[in-house]
Amino acid sequence: MAIVLSGKELSEQLTQEQKQRVASLVKEGIHPGLAVILVGEDAASQIYVRNKGLACETIGIHSVTIRLDEGISQEDLEGKIQELNEDPKISGILVQLPLPKHLDEEAALSCILPQKDVDGFHIMNAGKLFTGQKAVTPCTPKGVMYMLKQAEIDLVGKEAVIIGRSNIVGKPAAMLLLNEHCTVTILHSRTKNLAEHTRRADVLIAAIGKAKFVTADMVKPGAVVVDVGINRVNGKVVGDVDYEEVEKVAGYITPVPGGVGKMTISMLMENTIEAACAQAR
Repeated sequence: MAIVLSGKELSEQLTQEQKQRVASLVKEGIHPGLAVILVGEDAASQIYVRNKGLACETIGIHSVTIRLDEGISQEDLEGKIQELNEDPKISGILVQLPLPKHLDEEAALSCILPQKDVDGFHIMNAGKLFTGQKAVTPCTPKGVMYMLKQAEIDLVGKEAVIIGRSNIVGKPAAMLLLNEHCTVTILHSRTKNLAEHTRRADVLIAAIGKAKFVTADMVKPGAVVVDVGINRVNGKVVGDVDYEEVEKVAGYITPVPGGVGKMTISMLMENTIEAACAQAR
C-alpha cells in the first residue's frame, strides 16, 4: 500500500508557521494584503474564493473580495485591476478564473503588476520560471513540489510524467521538475499510447480534470502519484486517479480531497506574504 502524502496535515503545519510570520511582519509595519476579483456567479469559483478569504483570516492577512457583475466590460475589469495595483494596502491580486466568455483572461492577467501577481500567471513571471530565474510560482505546482520535498523524495534523474499541459499546472510543473533535474514528459489529448508513457514514470502527475482517468495498470509499481484533479461524481469529490486501485500499486499517493487542493491555498498565502516582503524592500 502506498504512503499517503497528506496536503491537509502539511497545510495545517504551514498555517501555524504563516500565522507567526505575519504577526512578526505586522510588528515591523508590513501588512500583507490579498485582493480577489470574482466576476459573475459561478458556484465553484465562489467556494474557492470563500476558502481563500477564510485562509487569509486564519493567518492574519488583510483580504478583500471584489465581486463584479457577470456582464462587466473588459475596460471596467482592467480599470478595477489598475486601482488595486495602486493600492498600497494590497500586496497580492488574484483574478478568479475562469472569467465569463466575453472577457479576455490573458489581457486581464497582464494588467496585474508582476510583483502583485500572486497566482504566477503574468507573462513576466511565466517567462522567468521558464528561463530558470526566481519568479512568483503558480500555487498548485508550487504546492506539489513542497509536498514532494517534505516527503524527502529524491527527484534527481527520475522520470517525471505529467498528464495535462495547462499554463496553470502542467507547464509550470514541468519547469519546476526540470529544475530538480528530472527527465520530464508532458502528455495531452493528442498523445498516442499514453499508458506506455505513464508506466515509465517514477513521478506521475495527473492534471486533466477527468474522474478516475489514471488506473492501476497505467502506474509503475512504487511510483509517486500526484493527483491534481477535482471532479464531482454523484455528489462526491474525486480526483483524476482511481485512488482505491492505484494506492495498491504506487509507492506514494496524494488523496482527493485532502491532498494538493489544500496545498494550493497554502501556497497562495505564501506568495502573498512573499509579495508583501518584496514590496516592503
